[in-house]
Order: sequence, then structure tokens, then C-alpha cells
Amino acid sequence: MIEERIKELGLKLPSPAKPAGSYVPCVIEQNMVYVSGQIPLESNTLPEPYKGKVTSVVSIETAQEAARICTLNALSHIKVALGNLDRVRKFIRLSGYVNSDPTFTEQPKVINAASNLLADIFGDAGRHSRLAIGVSSLPLGSVVEIDFIVKSDTT
Repeated sequence: MIEERIKELGLKLPSPAKPAGSYVPCVIEQNMVYVSGQIPLESNTLPEPYKGKVTSVVSIETAQEAARICTLNALSHIKVALGNLDRVRKFIRLSGYVNSDPTFTEQPKVINAASNLLADIFGDAGRHSRLAIGVSSLPLGSVVEIDFIVKSDTT
């Protein structure tokens, strides 16, 4: 059902990226899925448009697209961890980090793209608490990194 909704929105889950360090993409503890930080990788590569700081190098709109890609990347890892996205019961927390110029203060506008995508896909189950902050740098020069805490029916 969830994957059908993703297709209805004209989206596609990517193949999960391999970890770039000494960590696992997801940890399941009881009925909670903790998803490691996701950057906007495409085919295990960070495309040039998604590198740099908002707004001197990357526009807000491009950063929003990067946030959506991060979200789809996370969903692909959640699917592998749970076997099926229909097992997601609730997104609890989204933490969004925006590679920002020192004077940029609209990080919530960037991370809204991820929040809105979750609501579009999961409805009320996609509504979550959130953190949206600016940082001075991110891995590989990424413009955005997002992590998630998700409640599932896993016991």
C-alpha cells in the first residue's frame, strides 16, 4: 500500500546506498527503527548540485529537492530493515541538518520538503516531531543530512 502511494506520487525508491563508514543504516530496538543520517546520494554518489552551502552555492529549492532525496534514501533503508514499508506505524522524529551560510536562517523551509513528503506518503503516520538546524559542514560537502526515528510493528 505505501509503495503504491509512492508510485502514485510519481516517485521511486532508490537502491539503498552502502554505508560510507563504520555504521549500519538502521538499528531496530523493540519496535523503534533508528535510521542513520542520509545525504542525497544517487547511485552511491553525491551529485554536484547537492554540494555546498545554502544560499551562496545551493538555492533553497535545490536544498529542498536534496531533502526529498534524503527521505527516499531513508525509506529504502527502512524497507530493507522491516521487509515492507507497510510495517511503519509512525514517524516519531526527523532531524534535519542544513549546510548553511552563517547568515542563513531558513533551515525549517528546507527541511519542510522532507516533512511534507512523509505526510504525503504516510498521512498522519508521517507527521513527526522535528529538528531543523544549520551546520558549518556535512559529509562529502552535502547540502542536507537527515535522520529518522520510526515506530514499527516490529517486536
